[in-house]
Amino acid sequence: MKNLTRRDLCATLPALGLFATALAQGQQRVADPVKALTDGPQTIPPHCRTFSYDQLPSFQNPSGAITRTIMQGTLPTGEFVEIHETTLQPGQMPHPAHRHRHTEWILLREGTLEFELEDHKEPIGPGGVTYAASGELHGIKNIGVTPALYFVFAVGKQIAM
Repeated sequence: MKNLTRRDLCATLPALGLFATALAQGQQRVADPVKALTDGPQTIPPHCRTFSYDQLPSFQNPSGAITRTIMQGTLPTGEFVEIHETTLQPGQMPHPAHRHRHTEWILLREGTLEFELEDHKEPIGPGGVTYAASGELHGIKNIGVTPALYFVFAVGKQIAM
């Protein structure tokens, strides 16, 4: 199996953007998409749009991680999509290692993370990508000396295992 290179990642990002845009097509129109991201069941905006960073809802979890919700909702075909940005302080984990039904990618922008897989741990640095397959144990920890900033892309079933 080939390792994902930074070049592969750069080639994939436009496809992810097109994927998100295509998934948004056919969604029910939301009067205020930013409000929809902060209230109750969340939906995918029905049309292309931008989101100002300062308008993205954020929260701090007990570990001190600050998470900004970018988008989440269920597609007409039943898949759940969730995208968020997290800033994780040195030495911290956002939560213990876990399993879930959905598939998840983490794109690390800044800092150093340790990615825990089923049977081992691997460090990743800026530009690194993790892949958590459905049902497999995984977790992350900031093993660096500076905050780690990363984006999570999740697709699949919303209900955790």
